[in-house]
Amino acid sequence: MLKKPVIILGIDPGTIIMGYGLVQVKDKKISLLEMGVLQPGKVKDTYKKLQLIFNTVSGLITRYQPDHFAIEAPFFGKNVQSMLKLGRAQGVAIAAAMRHGLEVTEYSPKKVKQSITGNGNAGKEQVMKMLQHILSFSEDPAHFDATDALAVAVCHHFQQSSPQSVIGKKVAGWKNFIQDNPGRVKK
Repeated sequence: MLKKPVIILGIDPGTIIMGYGLVQVKDKKISLLEMGVLQPGKVKDTYKKLQLIFNTVSGLITRYQPDHFAIEAPFFGKNVQSMLKLGRAQGVAIAAAMRHGLEVTEYSPKKVKQSITGNGNAGKEQVMKMLQHILSFSEDPAHFDATDALAVAVCHHFQQSSPQSVIGKKVAGWKNFIQDNPGRVKK
């Protein structure tokens, strides 16, 4: 029996440019559905920017019905005002996901880069090139925010499909694993 495709929405939050990326995983093959950016920075009113972010994330969720929502955690910068604005953008995107009943998973920028390139200090272009290879697309997006968001979605897929990601509980060793999963043991 074929499994239902899994859709993951990744967000790179921002009040000037917010990136989004959607991937579909079907039969262990990952493919690009859509990536792009929202430019709330073009809106003058702070609260209208936040409303635009909420409505855009809600619209993406309504349109694609993702199974998972992953977002990049803000990095710690020196400018407190920028951090507050970024935190608001992230909070609004998270609220939109939760409003639609999605669980939220947050990844640090370093974790995302490590997951995609094998190097937590990789540059944005390096991440983009690796995503082009993984997802078989050739166009260079106008903004790295789009590929950053796509990287968050792909990172989430890698984390979920990792043999180390035992959802719900940790296993103390092979003996416990075999005891808890007798159907997975081949004789």
